[in-house]
Amino acid sequence: MFQQIAENFGTIAVSLVLIALVLAIVAQLRKDKKMGKTSCGAQCGSCPMAGTCHKQN
Repeated sequence: MFQQIAENFGTIAVSLVLIALVLAIVAQLRKDKKMGKTSCGAQCGSCPMAGTCHKQN
C-alpha cells in the first residue's frame, strides 16, 4: 500500500491542492453571500436579468 502511495504521490498532492482550492472558493462565495455581496459586478444597465437579482430602492 505504501508503495502505491509513493508511486502516485504527485497525483495525490495535486489532487489535494485542487480540493483545497475548490473548498476555499466555495467558502469565500458563501461568506460573500452572507455579507450581501454578489459576483455579478452590479452592471445592471446592460443585464437582461437586472430586475430579478437586485432589489431596486
